[in-house]
Amino acid sequence: MPEPQEPTTTVLVVDDEPSNLESLERIFGKEGLRVLTARTGRQALDHCRAHRVDVVLTDLMMPGMNGIELIKALATVAPDAEVVVMTAYGTIETAVEAMREGAYDFVEKPLKRMQIVKTVRKAAERHALVAENKTLKQELSALKSKPIVGSSQALRRALETVNQAAPSTANVLILGESGTGKELLARAIHERSGRDGPFVGVNLAALPETIVESELFGHEKGSFTGASARRIGRIAQADGGTLFLDEIGELAPSVQVKLLRVLQEGEYEPIGGRTEQATFRLVAATNRDLEQAVEEGSFREDLYYRLNVIAITSPRLADRRDDIPLLVDHFLDRYCRKNGKARMTVERDALDQLMSYHWPGNVRELENVVERAVVLGKEATLGLADLPGKITSAERRAGDLSFSIGTPLSEIERRVIRATLDHTDGDKQLAAQLLGISARTIYRKLD
Repeated sequence: MPEPQEPTTTVLVVDDEPSNLESLERIFGKEGLRVLTARTGRQALDHCRAHRVDVVLTDLMMPGMNGIELIKALATVAPDAEVVVMTAYGTIETAVEAMREGAYDFVEKPLKRMQIVKTVRKAAERHALVAENKTLKQELSALKSKPIVGSSQALRRALETVNQAAPSTANVLILGESGTGKELLARAIHERSGRDGPFVGVNLAALPETIVESELFGHEKGSFTGASARRIGRIAQADGGTLFLDEIGELAPSVQVKLLRVLQEGEYEPIGGRTEQATFRLVAATNRDLEQAVEEGSFREDLYYRLNVIAITSPRLADRRDDIPLLVDHFLDRYCRKNGKARMTVERDALDQLMSYHWPGNVRELENVVERAVVLGKEATLGLADLPGKITSAERRAGDLSFSIGTPLSEIERRVIRATLDHTDGDKQLAAQLLGISARTIYRKLD
């Protein structure tokens, strides 16, 4: 027999009367829905923070936080959830007010089983439709922007992990050298996560150590000398979205403790303020060896394991040389447009030299080289003369001669012969021996 499927729709029922809660829980349970219950608005908000809720069915008249106040709070805590309100006879005006605040529909008490099930089903369908439209918009936006350029095997492996990790809530640690595009991978994780909140990035290495805590957690007015106004920290700004901490290895030990508390307990305290809830997804990046930093005592071991739930390595440009022609074309297009120049192309000799260079600065260095060539270039093509001397003078080791895909065989033969003659200082007999051909063939090919 096939195994029963897990309910795909979650309904949160909020009512201060236990009998109503039990009755509605049975009704929706028989309909195959997952049911959560809460007797107060506070409990309802806690459920929404801990679970994905599709529909909230709430009473309007409750002690403490009433239905209208709950709807306003849900707009922040669970903005995607559809709200249906239950109202007693004669309080239609209050139900209309609830709909102005964002409720999807209302039902009158005493409740009728068919009506309440139908209304909640319609609310769930609307929730699914809105979510689907949001996903389509994100996919179209990703197709339009395509910020990550390349199709090499090393890059594909990294992107496969990005796609697998993005829908989850797990923390992600992106490893790799400077200039490899770690922030692009972090943005890709956010864009494919389906989160409503923003992507908030912080380069910790660029911040003075004295302001990092205030930058991340915020502070209240007057909490320290110079705090002339209240500051909203980056954690609060990333509510419902993704917080990207670049160069996480530079974080001071005192701030590491506070960040660990956020990841463990989901709460933090702004400087001079009260405890606040934290609802964000953390993606961190570093070019340091954090395991070594843990051994040296400069990075907390417990924080490292909290960060390193899913690790993604951003590949070096030297490990994805097949992507260099695509990247060069991409940067030529970008900087020709930016500088109002006609679209340039790259000469084969220059491209071969770019593909053979070791690129210690990775993609960022390649981008700078292409931008410089576009700004200073006087021809319609990017040639060897447009490249920095450190690239054109770089020696090629044996076996480093490379060609872009589509190079004609006759051109490959000519370049191999030329490179071999350079290696033998023009000795055609020795070059012929190294190539396994006759000297006559070398003369003929060169002619």
